[in-house]
Amino acid sequence: MKRVLIVLDDIDKNEQLSVLLGTKALHTKSKILITTRLLDITPLFGSISWRCQVHKIKLLDDLESLELLSWYAFRSKTPMKGFKELAKQLAQYCGGNPLALKVLGSSLFVSDEDSWRRDTMKEIWRSRMNSLNSSKGDLDCNIQSVLRRSFDSLPLRSHKELFLHIACFFVGEDNFVIKLILEDELYAKSGILTLIDRCLLTISADCKLMMHQLLQDMGRSIVCEESKDPTKRSRVWNDTESYHVLRKGYGSDTIEGLALDMRKVEQGMRSKALELKTSSLANMDKLKLLQLKNVKLTGCYENFPELIWLCWHGCPLQIMPPGLLMSSLVAIDMSDGHLEKFEAPTGLNSLKYLRLKGCDKLVSICNLYRLPKLDTLILWNCSSLTHLCKSTGDLEYLDYLDLTGCTKLLKYVKQPETMMVPQKPLLSLPRSLMLLDLTNCDLDHNNDVDVAFHARSLFVLCLAVNPFEYLPSNINLKMLRILNLYSCPNLKSISCIPSTLLELHIDWCISLERVTFQSGRFTLQGCAYECCFKLSEFQGLFKLVSVAETEEAELGHMQWIKAYEDHKVELVGDEITKGKIWHTQVLYEYGIMSTYLQGIDYRSMMTSEIQGLNVSCLYRLSGSKDNDELGLLAKISNRSKGLTWVYNPLVYCKPKVDEDVVWLSYWPIGNILDAGDAVTVGIYADEAVTVSQCGASLVYVDDSEEDEEENFGTNTMKEEEEIGGDLSEFEVTTGGYYLCRRDLFGPETSYWLKWLFGDNVHYTYSHGWRKSHQSKLSWMVRDFTNTFLRIIELGVSFNNQSEIYTIEKAVSSLVGVESVSSQKDTGRLIVVGCVDPIEVVNCVRELGNMAVKVLSVKYKIE
Repeated sequence: MKRVLIVLDDIDKNEQLSVLLGTKALHTKSKILITTRLLDITPLFGSISWRCQVHKIKLLDDLESLELLSWYAFRSKTPMKGFKELAKQLAQYCGGNPLALKVLGSSLFVSDEDSWRRDTMKEIWRSRMNSLNSSKGDLDCNIQSVLRRSFDSLPLRSHKELFLHIACFFVGEDNFVIKLILEDELYAKSGILTLIDRCLLTISADCKLMMHQLLQDMGRSIVCEESKDPTKRSRVWNDTESYHVLRKGYGSDTIEGLALDMRKVEQGMRSKALELKTSSLANMDKLKLLQLKNVKLTGCYENFPELIWLCWHGCPLQIMPPGLLMSSLVAIDMSDGHLEKFEAPTGLNSLKYLRLKGCDKLVSICNLYRLPKLDTLILWNCSSLTHLCKSTGDLEYLDYLDLTGCTKLLKYVKQPETMMVPQKPLLSLPRSLMLLDLTNCDLDHNNDVDVAFHARSLFVLCLAVNPFEYLPSNINLKMLRILNLYSCPNLKSISCIPSTLLELHIDWCISLERVTFQSGRFTLQGCAYECCFKLSEFQGLFKLVSVAETEEAELGHMQWIKAYEDHKVELVGDEITKGKIWHTQVLYEYGIMSTYLQGIDYRSMMTSEIQGLNVSCLYRLSGSKDNDELGLLAKISNRSKGLTWVYNPLVYCKPKVDEDVVWLSYWPIGNILDAGDAVTVGIYADEAVTVSQCGASLVYVDDSEEDEEENFGTNTMKEEEEIGGDLSEFEVTTGGYYLCRRDLFGPETSYWLKWLFGDNVHYTYSHGWRKSHQSKLSWMVRDFTNTFLRIIELGVSFNNQSEIYTIEKAVSSLVGVESVSSQKDTGRLIVVGCVDPIEVVNCVRELGNMAVKVLSVKYKIE
């Protein structure tokens, strides 16, 4: 039997494999290559899918796309002179799809032999780009025919309708919202999974529905093929066409969805747009999806169509008129409107989603008990809202409540001191609630959150951007799974976190000093603490304190480093090091005590029972490479007992140019060291670091020192996470422990761990060394808040007026900065803009030798 190579193209059914391959056995070393549009190959191979190697073809990047397009359009690797920007735009439109780049490049071929022809072709290229960007579904037929195969192969009509709905209206919308809207009609939950499996749809990191531009154009082109007359199509999304459909008022018996943004229409008009009447919509019997932005309608709403989705941004109505809210509605989005009162009418038994984001005139919301199936209520930045009906607590299906920016809603009603009347909570929460967002609700340190909590497990609570100093006392942390305290600038400590909490987000809590756990151990699966400038202890994770603030008794045999407590060091490697000027620090983690001394001659301190092991090394930067991500590892192996530890410290000292740094670390492993044990010690460094010396010495303790230790408190982390204690979360092979909480090696982690520990490594991405990494929620929160305007107050030791002028000019040049002002007398620098405060700090420090620290960061949420 011979070995064979079989290549099968475009397979999407098991029956095709059966016909093409038959049932005869092949040589065991034969190879079969199959191309398919399916992400999940289980339907093709069933129980043997695990034996198949799946390779997902990646789209071309920007440079590769431009090069491929140039080969077909100009017969060269780079664009012809005068076409570079046009070629970049066309390559970007193709989104890395090789077929599209090839077809469009060939259709726009330019010869360099005729200069007149080149000038003409520029206009043709511009015209083609305009047609592609017109949003009318104008797609090259050769590309269309290939892409349409995936659409035509969808097994159910509902899948095709769902794809067309998304292509026309819902690209970039929240995945869970679209599932709510379209589940009853098109079974969106299973349908979206099918579209993802057929590579027709993707979900972004922040859970948005995304579609390749060419696929979206293909979907819209399919709709345009229904008729040249927009009123006879199933969907109208082009603003100009939608405006003319409504202005003429002919109505339609085919339109199921319509979108109109009047600002875009008015931008392209020479005269003032005409008023639109409600009767134009009333004549659309099949209309289910309506998306209006900045549209004014005149007339009554008595015969309004029975929609399932009403999205009306900038709605001018102050109250909801009778007839507008029909019983068929599943989702209402009236963001940025002029509503003053929302009173739920009777009959909205199907409504699941209500979004009134940015309705800053809204004062009252009443009768929510009339919305028995309400799942999501978003009141983001309803800054005038003072009343939310108590029936909210009776909604059995309410899953998500967003009160971000509702600064007047949760304030106590002050009672005279003589009145002994118990205060009832202003807001009661249903037991069904899984996510409550109280971001920027102006919850100060004197107030509890005036909410009655009745939550089930998996509850997410967001208290970001609030001015309290301590967590409100009536919040039971045991009922929470995720707690978001992003940018609470006055928060000083978080105590006794229960083991039931899975994620904690405390970025930009600039006053936070300490985080502790009930168990005394770090139990989180994810946490984020970027720019917590005062954070010195995260129990079970790290403790970083200055030598000046550390008692000599706590330093033990390393008391001599007190002589260097005023030495400055540049610590790098972790978020806690950013934006600070450091003096000599002591780092505690995993029971190991470390410190760094820069620019001194190292002296070894030898001190009748073995207490532990001192490990030290002398290192400097290699060449002139400037890198804050240094790779420095210490490895200790007790070969006699089959134990190995590899330690990667949380922070490093970054050496100055041509200067050495001493890394001293103390390992309390005396309880597992016996006379005669064979112990090896090694220091490993990446290419950015040169290690010139390293050493190890045993540390002994006599009886008097033992007595002293017994009287000494447990301020360090010895009892929390001792070497030789329970480090099972960090065990990567039997007896081998990788004491690291950073993704130091990236995709090569498996290789390096085998090199360090041997071939029997069984690490997974859920091991303890990954636990401190930020979750998807961390990045979503960061991306979200980065869009807000920041008001940054820095403390700066100004020397003279000329220096202030130089600093203001340099900071003003940073991208995103809108204004800069200074106060010389108080040493304040005020920066306003969408800019990273750390970038501002570094900019000021680069201008001279002056003390700089972040005093406050406030957000202007609009």
